[in-house]
Amino acid sequence: MDGDRVEIDGGIMEGGGQILRVATALSCLLGLPLRVRRIRAGRSQPGLRPQHLSGLEIIRDLCDGKLNGGEIGSTEITFTPGKIKGGTHIADTKTAGSVCLLMQVAMPCVLFAASPSELRLKGGTNAEMAPQIDYTVMVFKPIVEKFNFTFNCDIKRRGYYPQGGGEVVVQMSPVKELSPINLTERGTVTKIYGRAFVAGALPIKLAKDMSAAAVRCIRREIRDLYINIQPVREPDDRAVGTGSGIIIVAETSTGCLLAGSSLGKRGKNSDKVGIEAAEMLLQNLKHGGTVDDSMQDQLIIFMALAKGVSRVKSGPITLHTQTAIHFAEQLTKAKFTVTKSEEEDPGNDTYIIECQGMGMINPNL
Repeated sequence: MDGDRVEIDGGIMEGGGQILRVATALSCLLGLPLRVRRIRAGRSQPGLRPQHLSGLEIIRDLCDGKLNGGEIGSTEITFTPGKIKGGTHIADTKTAGSVCLLMQVAMPCVLFAASPSELRLKGGTNAEMAPQIDYTVMVFKPIVEKFNFTFNCDIKRRGYYPQGGGEVVVQMSPVKELSPINLTERGTVTKIYGRAFVAGALPIKLAKDMSAAAVRCIRREIRDLYINIQPVREPDDRAVGTGSGIIIVAETSTGCLLAGSSLGKRGKNSDKVGIEAAEMLLQNLKHGGTVDDSMQDQLIIFMALAKGVSRVKSGPITLHTQTAIHFAEQLTKAKFTVTKSEEEDPGNDTYIIECQGMGMINPNL
């Protein structure tokens, strides 16, 4: 088989866990044996972290695959996929590693399983360097369902840095194929809403402060819209550890959703957390694209698998997105083009990401 193994350099471009997620998901879907070398080569701690290993293990289990090199710190793995099956699958980072990143790697695969799947994902629900679970439910879910599938995401328990301990249950049924998406009309912002949360030992006052600071910051730019950011204290029986954060979503007249978010940490002023999220949202609104920076790269694998041409208007292309496109093209027959969007104000830094998808058909349905 070795002659047919796809060789991936895990140290190029974004050079992190995203390469593993895109490559192993596509390897699983396409039945392509894979070798990934130089995993996270440029990072301060190279090789697999618990987060990445859990992602590889859930993919292996989803398709009865064979994984070699699957241990913490390993800089090279080989993966031989089998047939994707539905049913219940559990992944546990045993750390505050993000459940949302586990979802990113597993979700495209179970869409092409033979029967419905339930993913029980354990770890951090609101983690640094990853989408918060609130983003996944409020922004990612409604947008990605435009590819013509649905999923249910039940937050059983929230878990924060450093111990994690959160659990999310995702249920989804397989599809025959994915439809392409066309997200090119931004429309005007019609509402802004969100949630500022505290959990564990933190008082609700911090959530109120985050919310108020965020509203004040947005008000400087957007004066005429009602902004509803709910301060919430997570119930003690549904949260492990102490954490805080905020997510703010802007919805447009054409159904686009763009967000800004931030996490609290020890020694960080709660006003600053609110302002950070508000500034991120305003930045995402400024470029005139239909998706925010966090959504951009998450759409690439679905665009590559869909049947037909997908088009998405975005702000400046992130390194994560460039990396996802590079590996999607290397492993599938999808073709991407990225062009500067001309029609608007030349001051706007907007781009059209277009993809002729490979038209993956579920062989089990």
